Amino acid sequence: PTLSFGVVGSSDVLLLLHGFPTSSYDWYKIWDSLTQRFNRVIALDFLGFGFSHKPRPHRYSIFEQASVVEALVAHLGLSEQRINILSHDYGDTVALELLYRSDHNRSGHITINSLCLSNGGIFPETHYPRFLQKVLKDSGFISPVFTRLINFRLFSRGIRDVFGPYTQPTEAEFWDMWTGIRFNDGNLVMDSILQYINQRLKHRERWVGTLTSTSAPLHMIYGPLDPVNPHPEFIQLYQKLVQRSTVSVLDEHVSHYPQLEDPTGFFNAYLSFINSF
Repeated sequence: PTLSFGVVGSSDVLLLLHGFPTSSYDWYKIWDSLTQRFNRVIALDFLGFGFSHKPRPHRYSIFEQASVVEALVAHLGLSEQRINILSHDYGDTVALELLYRSDHNRSGHITINSLCLSNGGIFPETHYPRFLQKVLKDSGFISPVFTRLINFRLFSRGIRDVFGPYTQPTEAEFWDMWTGIRFNDGNLVMDSILQYINQRLKHRERWVGTLTSTSAPLHMIYGPLDPVNPHPEFIQLYQKLVQRSTVSVLDEHVSHYPQLEDPTGFFNAYLSFINSF
């Protein structure tokens, strides 16, 4: 099928990459706006998240998630297309691996038209994982015990901490997030998925390196009240290291989930980036 193009100079395919521990549902507040702006908008649940398969035991990795994305793009017949990526949190790191493969012309890579990151712990040195994340990631053989103890109350308390005081999820939204996690016993694979925090440290050179060397248009949308990537140290380091990127810092009360906390501000920031190149 032929694809019609929107604004001259910008490709019309958008790929959305969600964060941990949630799913593509994170994009629902800006979905309609995005589908009006782009011809194709693609959102997936990563392996181990949302309504995707959650194999266990399994060694989850950022590399595998990137390969899943490449396979999906090929499956949709979009391999020849230039793709805009909009990512959040964990998705930021998957996006950086996709960018690395694209910039190094690896076989099967997707062609990236632009990349917009948001609130991802891409620098290990300014990343502060939540207590529960640390416990699950580093407890070795006792981790499976902890994953079975995660209940709705514990989960919603953890999520509440990474939303701003005026932009808390509704009870219904908490349940929607929790449902995505509980589907196929997703809580039982969390300890394995969380190894991505260690992977970021191990492969920092590769992923931060590609961010500093790429020629693709780059943008960062940042909710500054984020306890995981605190202000101002995170954004100062980003601006220092990634000088080619533009940055949108949202209102001071917006935290780790900007697309849910301030969908209008988030979408407008993204739109002005997309219209800028």
